[in-house]
Amino acid sequence: MLTVARVSLISGWLPVVAAVLGVLGVLWLVAVRSRRHVAVTVPLCAVSAAVVTVAAWYVVEKVWRPFPDPIETVIYVWIGTGLFALFVLVPRLLRSRGWVGRIVTVLAVVAVVLTASLHVNAKFDAYPTLGTVIGVSDENATAFSDIPGFQGDPVTGDPLDTVWTPPQGQPSAGRVTSVAIPNTQSGFTAREAKIYLPPAYFANPRPLLPFMVLLAGQPGSPDDWFNGGKLAETMDTFAAAHAGLSPIVIVADGTGSEVANPLCVDSPLGNVATYLAKDVPAWAVANLQIDTNPKHWAIGGLSYGGTCSLQMATNYPDVYPTFLDLSGQLEPTLGDRQRTLDAAFGGDEKAFEAVNPVDLMKAKKYPDTAGVFVVGANDNDYRPGVMTLYADAQAAGMNVKYLELPGAHSFEVWSAGLIQQLEWLSQRMGILS
Repeated sequence: MLTVARVSLISGWLPVVAAVLGVLGVLWLVAVRSRRHVAVTVPLCAVSAAVVTVAAWYVVEKVWRPFPDPIETVIYVWIGTGLFALFVLVPRLLRSRGWVGRIVTVLAVVAVVLTASLHVNAKFDAYPTLGTVIGVSDENATAFSDIPGFQGDPVTGDPLDTVWTPPQGQPSAGRVTSVAIPNTQSGFTAREAKIYLPPAYFANPRPLLPFMVLLAGQPGSPDDWFNGGKLAETMDTFAAAHAGLSPIVIVADGTGSEVANPLCVDSPLGNVATYLAKDVPAWAVANLQIDTNPKHWAIGGLSYGGTCSLQMATNYPDVYPTFLDLSGQLEPTLGDRQRTLDAAFGGDEKAFEAVNPVDLMKAKKYPDTAGVFVVGANDNDYRPGVMTLYADAQAAGMNVKYLELPGAHSFEVWSAGLIQQLEWLSQRMGILS
């Protein structure tokens, strides 16, 4: 089962086979010995699919606007392709001869829809393998109730690697667990967080490791970092090279749902800032045996999560003095400034400026804050904003780096950015010398 679950939906043989079957499916649906089907039915279905797709684009991009940035046009093209196959299904069935022809017609539609879905998925990296679609758990997943409790006499040191020797019996891989973090102070309704605990956490004695909060984008969920981002594999590889040591990673929910955008502030949209700055650290200290020194804590995220990480670092520098902004936006936004002000700040520009990183970095100095800005070289929508934020952070006295990586707005950039900065993060967090 695990072998099948690891089959890639992004690369390898499956997308190629699906593409071939998708082309054959379109030919089967279109190529019929009927002049009316070819001249009337097929164009009518194509126009109908186009109309529905354009209507969906208008509702999503112009009316509903659940996302601050427009969805790529190619996504709508693939959605329209899938709709065309569905629309032509019934007419093609009526012109199919016998049960064999009808079965082939249904399979052709399935092939086209599957191909379209795989191309959409490839853009978002939401489901990298079959296992992530069918819900097969990773072999290192475990219930939080099975995580070992607090131990006496943990190993401490700054940096940890100067005093740490892995004891006999330390596992070779970490564990992934899920838990609902209470919204005691914020009242924010968050989904379960996913947590990576490195091998050293399961040693006896264990070292006191710091934690890093990671945040997904919008739309998105904590699962994204483990599915598209392959976080467990990244952290296991790092830990294997450092005697089982790595930061504990709490992938917290910063939106509340797949499509919500509460802007990572305390507002009528939800008290996300208090949740991340107070509820999450308080829970971590109470429930995980960790380094309780906030100077060793960090926060990072991708896209919306990157924006949020800088918001936390500028609004709560004593909680998160280290940040990793992966393709974040220039400022928290619902698409435009006025819409953002009206929805979250009661139309008050000053209230927005009081929590906006750009304005804060112009008004304050952050000599104890350090961070990295990472963006794709081909990310034309986000790269100018990230470059501006980097310059503003330098001017505010932060110890910051700017890194461009091959790729656009995808996990190709975000995963590589995390991998490249883990050494630096671990040094900042008191793990490595």
